Amino acid sequence: MNENIQISSDFDGGNISVIQCKSSDNIELEINKDHNSEFLQWFYFRVSSTKDISHTLKILNAGSTSYTPGWKDYRAVCSYDRKNWFRVDTSFNGKELEITHTPKQDSFYLSYFTPYSHERHLDLVASSQMSDICSLKTLGKTFDGRDIDLLKVGSDKKLNVWMTARQHPGETMAEWFVEGFLERLLDSSDILSREALAKANFYIIPNMNPDGSFRGHLRTNAKGVNLNREWETPSLETGPEVFYTVKEMDKIGVDMFLDIHGDENLPYNFVAGSEGNLSHTDEISTQERIFKEAYLKATDEFQTEFGYPIAKPGQGNMTVATNAIAHRFNCLAYTLEMPFKDNKNHPSKEFGWSAERSQQLGKDMLSPIVAVLEHLAR
Repeated sequence: MNENIQISSDFDGGNISVIQCKSSDNIELEINKDHNSEFLQWFYFRVSSTKDISHTLKILNAGSTSYTPGWKDYRAVCSYDRKNWFRVDTSFNGKELEITHTPKQDSFYLSYFTPYSHERHLDLVASSQMSDICSLKTLGKTFDGRDIDLLKVGSDKKLNVWMTARQHPGETMAEWFVEGFLERLLDSSDILSREALAKANFYIIPNMNPDGSFRGHLRTNAKGVNLNREWETPSLETGPEVFYTVKEMDKIGVDMFLDIHGDENLPYNFVAGSEGNLSHTDEISTQERIFKEAYLKATDEFQTEFGYPIAKPGQGNMTVATNAIAHRFNCLAYTLEMPFKDNKNHPSKEFGWSAERSQQLGKDMLSPIVAVLEHLAR
């Protein structure tokens, strides 16, 4: 091991194992699996070395990760100050992921996507509750003892819009999205925000999986459970995060549900609905059309040409949040997916798809929400 180069991941969201580090151009690493799970893809680590020297880092088990097609055209994100993140040269030969970078500082961070720390999450919910129209409630505790935070925005209206994010903790773009959405929703000077809050209450869980986020997991909670397969029969024994959320939904009601995610493979922003449910109606189809048309008008970052195959009626996976909640409450439910790579329709060589673009997409989502609320209020 080269004593002049130190690699660490023992921090919030960190994940990597060092296999060998003989020199700056010969660093071999492996991604750790989620606890009690076979999922692996998320990495986040710090390299302490010498600036202005070329570094070559190889992730040896990239070819055995959960979504190997995700490495095609992928570039890792890098930062010196953990505030400003940019893309660096990355290649995949089918087995190993190779990252090359000549740092301008003695210490730099590499990650699968821009991290979203637990401290930032706490700041987000704490600052949001300072608004006169926002309140914070703890639904329950995770296995590691962390709070499951629910923000309510609005007063007592007839319609209730729910938004959840980071069921899969490695999909950090989801909480960046929510941060942008909340910023606009809580802006009293924003006309669209006022229109939305005149029609509905908003119930927002910025991070459904704080344990997995802190542990550096890709898809699972502290027990190794994929929360987005827990919604048909929620259980305290496997997924208290989902159990407490559904319990609160049953008490309040749901008129629209939006579950925010990131997709490893597809370089686009898109939505996936509940067409595979037997309970899917023509009215829900109308709401879906209104939503997509309004989102397309609001931003060029959204598109409808590429996405997941649409399930045939009766073939929807009812353990998934979107399908389960659509069926349970007979409402519009969408999974929104953002890329880990870039938006192929509007590529950015320096930044790719980024935290900032995720935030803006969150702000822009208020337009399709209001369009559907106007339809529901008729």
